[in-house]
Amino acid sequence: MSHNELGTFLRTRREAVTPAEVGLPAGVRRRTPGLRRSELATLAGISVEYLTRLEQGRDRNPSPPVLGSLADALLLTIDERFLLRRLAKEADEGAMCCAGAATAPPSRTIRPTVRALLDRLESTPAVLVNWIGDVIAHTDAYDRYARPLGILDARQPNIVRYVFTDERARTAYPEWDRVADEQVSHLRHGASIHDPHVAALADELTVTAGAPFADRIAAVPSLPRRTGVDVVAHPEAGTLRLAFETLSLPDADGQRLVVHLPADDVTAAALDRLNGRRPGALRAVNG
Repeated sequence: MSHNELGTFLRTRREAVTPAEVGLPAGVRRRTPGLRRSELATLAGISVEYLTRLEQGRDRNPSPPVLGSLADALLLTIDERFLLRRLAKEADEGAMCCAGAATAPPSRTIRPTVRALLDRLESTPAVLVNWIGDVIAHTDAYDRYARPLGILDARQPNIVRYVFTDERARTAYPEWDRVADEQVSHLRHGASIHDPHVAALADELTVTAGAPFADRIAAVPSLPRRTGVDVVAHPEAGTLRLAFETLSLPDADGQRLVVHLPADDVTAAALDRLNGRRPGALRAVNG
């Protein structure tokens, strides 16, 4: 993982904003994509020298007003503003933390109320994972969906590890590159980059999965999708289009619940067959 994610984030966002978007003339003979440092510094009300130090990682503790000014100048969305604040916090923590500091391991236990919620979601493929992608619990419907794909084969199933190291994943997900991007985004945003358990899994996958993982974990962090539609080539049910919702649980040690619903009638019928239920038991959410 990059040791200067705050600086990389600022630089890539600066290069993504065009002069026209912030009311500046485009000019001629621009070598820099997006905004020049001097332009962003002027818009944010800071010196070019200070912006340079931030982008190069020589200053890792910008004040909240500076972060706010940079966010305004870069036209960041609400989610991107939260990400900027988080990267600044992590950069400051990284400058102060001691190597090998004790951190509680990711929880693999489930609260009784969450277990009851999963029970009430039965007939729907739903899975609870922790911040490093370990599968903690799931519905029976998820078992019938995921087991033929190989997701649950390991003694301790881990979705990130499955996506990057199991060859079946590339067959299961026709849009594998996007799925891989999102798994790394979840891994990066589930805990601090300084978390030793995240670092251990990242080190492992850098070796076992090679460049497809290493390049993604080293890139500027992106925000994971919380909802969307995945296409899955299922060995028993055929092509599935699954709409998913990701629910982050409060006070649950970085756990999130991912619920899959049929995005069309063909997928609804296929899931009914997998679950041994009468046709029409599940309804498509997107028609």
